[in-house]
Amino acid sequence: MARALLRLNSTATAIMASATSATQETVLDGAHFQMKNRNARVLVLGGTGRVGGSTAVALSKLCPDLQIVVGSRNREKGAAMVSTLGKNSEFAEVNIYNEGSLLIALRDVDLVVHAAGPFQQAPKCTVLEAAIETKTAYIDVCDDTIYSQRAKSFKDRAIAANIPAITTGGIYPGVSNVMAAELVRVARNESKGEPERLRFSYYTAGTGGAGPTILATSFLLLGEEVVAYNKGKEITLEPYSGMLSVDFGKGIGRKDVFLLNLPEVRSAREVLGVPTVSARFGTAPFFWNWGMVAMQRLLPAEYLRDRSKVQQLVQLFDPVVRAFDGIAGERVSMRVDLECTDGRNTVGIFSHRKLSVSVGTAIAAFVLAVLEGATQPGVWFPEEPEGIAIEAREVLLKRASQGTINFVMNKAPWMVETEPKELGLGIYI
Repeated sequence: MARALLRLNSTATAIMASATSATQETVLDGAHFQMKNRNARVLVLGGTGRVGGSTAVALSKLCPDLQIVVGSRNREKGAAMVSTLGKNSEFAEVNIYNEGSLLIALRDVDLVVHAAGPFQQAPKCTVLEAAIETKTAYIDVCDDTIYSQRAKSFKDRAIAANIPAITTGGIYPGVSNVMAAELVRVARNESKGEPERLRFSYYTAGTGGAGPTILATSFLLLGEEVVAYNKGKEITLEPYSGMLSVDFGKGIGRKDVFLLNLPEVRSAREVLGVPTVSARFGTAPFFWNWGMVAMQRLLPAEYLRDRSKVQQLVQLFDPVVRAFDGIAGERVSMRVDLECTDGRNTVGIFSHRKLSVSVGTAIAAFVLAVLEGATQPGVWFPEEPEGIAIEAREVLLKRASQGTINFVMNKAPWMVETEPKELGLGIYI
């Protein structure tokens, strides 16, 4: 079984270059990395779906020598994806709810990416358990608070098995967590005050080209009470309430966003120690937001927590949503705001024209970080230094932000917003 971890160069150019010998060394922002195996095998579960397929394509572009295994129950779609990826790819028929099927698929891969969502209401962490049993490095793109906390409960078992694992390693949550961690780290180094408020704001046009999965995720989240933190105290709020109008900067502009129960709120509170934390999401066209509010108010929470009933809703709405997706496009944007006690306010913004592309690039950035040794044995959130080493964050963000129309970090809000600000006396900036 292949078990050597990759040690890749720190830039995209170096990644694309071919190795001149079996073992090479490079230095990444002061950390020493050794390149051991460019031909590591990565299994992408859900590899024929929008998110998993995007991940497989991004990995094949970022590191062409990787051996990519497309895991799915659909052989026809799997064959089509393998044809797209080329010679360094193969298909494996995998059912994530069948332990035997998982163990067979994981027995000869170096890392598994679990992109077979939705994760809401999933009863077990079957893929993570199989990864620990087979001593396979692991990343999931979970966007559910309960699932991510359940995954974290396997930390000691992962440490004992000596495998690195990251939960919530997608775009949001995922890249957004790393952005928040960097905002907090820089503020603590440069500010006289302490971080006191952290706000995650997300926008996606339509389904962002991510198809039925993101639709199902959105509906399931409407059935969950929102957990947020106010001055260190946990509070619960209604889903899709608390609307804010947020300026996402150039290429996106101002959008309405609403509270949702997202895992980065709890993890950021616990890991980064910021007392007030919340997360909001909004979509377009604007009437989809109205529809989400109406659905949350009209349908019982028990109905929205039932995966089978939500899948029926998805089948009902998916054709309509797809029709409007063609008009709305699939732009995506993340804005992370940090406020400190001394009045220092900083922002990070990540915007891309296509969620269907950027989500794969983001996940691929996490894959390469784990294969390079930036993650310690155990189960970690992206903002934990054991999950993504502090010295590896800059490279991860550079990789993840490839193709963005706007990516800024640690800027004052007025420097990145699209609407002019009045300084006084009729002077605007």
